[in-house]
Amino acid sequence: MEDSVATARSLAEDDPYCETLGIELLDIGEGTATTELTVTEDLLNFHGTPHGGAVYSLADAAFAAASNSHGDTAVALETNISYLDAVDVGDVLTATAEETHVAGRTAEYEVVVTDQDDERISTFRGRVYVLG
Repeated sequence: MEDSVATARSLAEDDPYCETLGIELLDIGEGTATTELTVTEDLLNFHGTPHGGAVYSLADAAFAAASNSHGDTAVALETNISYLDAVDVGDVLTATAEETHVAGRTAEYEVVVTDQDDERISTFRGRVYVLG
């Protein structure tokens, strides 16, 4: 499994979308991953507040890394996010993904996004289909 995790790490670290947003992969293991994002002014929406899509993308990046850590390609079937608190420019957000259920070719993941004070910002859930 170490090779599978290493491959998933390489794929996640070379993701051009994450690079554009400033999302970093901090850790990856079998069925788990942690990503980080510092909220910058480039991530503001037209209200002048950080865009919810940036928080979603951070969680989605952790979800993608965790779900692809087993060696087979996993693609999203569905995702959702609950925003629990606002964030500000300068906040450092961490998304921690954990595999919560596996059934045949599908799996479910929960991703918790916290700020630098370990306050929960959002909860993301996603299901994948494993192509094999």
